[in-house]
Amino acid sequence: MSRLNRRKFLITVGTAAASTVMLHACSQGTTNQAAQPTEGTAVSIDPAEAPETPTAKLGFIALTDSAPLIIAKEKGFFDKYGMTDVSVEKQASWGTTRDNLVLGSGGGGIDGAHILTPMPYLISEGIVTDGKKVPMYILARLNVNGQGISLSNDYLDMKVSLDSTPLKEVFAKRKSEGKEVKAAMTFPGGTHDMWIRYWLAAGGIDPDQDVSTIVVPPPQMVANVKVGNMDAFCVGEPWPLQTVNQQIGYNALTTGELWKDHPEKALGMRADWVDQNPKATKALLMATMEGQMWCSQPENKEEMCKILSQRAWFNVPFEDIIDRSVGKFDFGTGRVEELPDLMQKYWEDNASYPFKSHDLWFLTEHIRWGKLPPETNIQALVDAVNREDLWREAATALGQESMIPKSTSRGAETFFDGVTFDPENPQAYLDSLKIKRV
Repeated sequence: MSRLNRRKFLITVGTAAASTVMLHACSQGTTNQAAQPTEGTAVSIDPAEAPETPTAKLGFIALTDSAPLIIAKEKGFFDKYGMTDVSVEKQASWGTTRDNLVLGSGGGGIDGAHILTPMPYLISEGIVTDGKKVPMYILARLNVNGQGISLSNDYLDMKVSLDSTPLKEVFAKRKSEGKEVKAAMTFPGGTHDMWIRYWLAAGGIDPDQDVSTIVVPPPQMVANVKVGNMDAFCVGEPWPLQTVNQQIGYNALTTGELWKDHPEKALGMRADWVDQNPKATKALLMATMEGQMWCSQPENKEEMCKILSQRAWFNVPFEDIIDRSVGKFDFGTGRVEELPDLMQKYWEDNASYPFKSHDLWFLTEHIRWGKLPPETNIQALVDAVNREDLWREAATALGQESMIPKSTSRGAETFFDGVTFDPENPQAYLDSLKIKRV
């Protein structure tokens, strides 16, 4: 496993409104050949650059990809950058997150959140808000990898993995017997919806015709499979591992096998909050990015998982979090592997940078499944929502210029089934897909 550079930040902070903040960054080691941080230099933030407000309300769901925000709160990184009144508030579901973002903190909701990457687009366009458009920005990617597709023990003897083809006949037989086949995800149009749809369709199973796609909040997934409410489901950790640990189902795959280093959650903020508070936004980003760096240190993994397991955060056993966080995968079928390169990543391998090409893929998938009109100008939409420019500013302030990619595109992406998405030609990708709504 590649070693992340260890960065130590020694901060001298006076009051947020009237002090100069000196950031001394020291680095040692490397992340990987593609992303080597530069040696740190002192950065002086003038009092005029202090945050406009020390207050922000952020939401999170009990998933390990929320760790950077939780760690930024627990370790005082928000405070360090003058954001001394940041709350990180648990949300019951992605629907609750959406509703609270629509309200905004002024209406008793939240300003931003740990969020499924496509949601800021769906909210901005009013697609999941009954037509009410609430402009959103994506400021950073919080992680890559780290989700799972699982099946109930009804299918344990099949030991289905990356190839979903064996389920086609079984699902068809169940339907012919009058039984509903349910595939659960966490939010319509969200990442988990896209992963399970892609996986099923790659095996010739139409996610709209051959199964019923249902919505279940992440923390309720395990309880629902336990009582037989669904056949398959896609959700982030720690719930796939908990499913295995409780022996009520098994993991067909970890999503890095579908698409290595795929984008997942994001730090999404209401656009009006960002526009009104550009300096506070930068401070939030810097604190979040420092949280991501901390979470990426191998020596911090155990402490991270202990923090996440606490009642205030996830309220789940440490044992349900730790293994996947260090790259150990027991799929519940006898298959046990060390897959450190497929585990959830927060900083290394450009995990934090919000590539515009990745957002293009999500929007292309939305067209594929009829969630966006085919004529949608997806490039313009990405340019409006994806604020990778603010990420670059924050990275530069942290002395992490070498972590800034040369392009907003990561280039062509190839999925487990050999299909390629070229962000320069999304239509060719769409044309190549057999199961779609367009």
